[in-house]
Amino acid sequence: MSENLSTASIAVAAAALPAAAFGACPIELAVYGDSQSGTEIDFTPTGTSATVTNTFRLILDNNVVLNGIVMWTMDVARPNGALMYKCPEGDVTGEELAACTLWNGVIYMSDDKGTVGLLPAEGVEAPKTLILPDLGPVLRQSQAYGGSGFSKVPSDVFAMKGCQE
Repeated sequence: MSENLSTASIAVAAAALPAAAFGACPIELAVYGDSQSGTEIDFTPTGTSATVTNTFRLILDNNVVLNGIVMWTMDVARPNGALMYKCPEGDVTGEELAACTLWNGVIYMSDDKGTVGLLPAEGVEAPKTLILPDLGPVLRQSQAYGGSGFSKVPSDVFAMKGCQE
């Protein structure tokens, strides 16, 4: 009986290995949430952009969605994120882009041990926590806040909630 039990245990463990190997979520499919406001960050695959390393959406209450991108700076390599609201389509001027950009800044991450680093580009495992410095205060002052816009201001810290299929 113990020989059958050992064989069964090995078979169960071997069957679990592929599931564990695929359990990691790549950052381009990660979903994060802010427990304070219910705001979510959903990453999506960027595609073939030469300059944009990450693409995401910030989903606020009242169906307000901000489109986000991350581009690494050249001089001092840092992931500079930008959140835009109702930007014009097609060719836009720098002035038009600045007018519809509600937040920009370096995006940080933290792992499950509390080690803080910079947001990685696509193709790596998603970090456990994202930190978008001054996001809440800046969004409170934005054109998308109040009235028919969003009413719940997110914090600057988002925890991983899951992985898109």
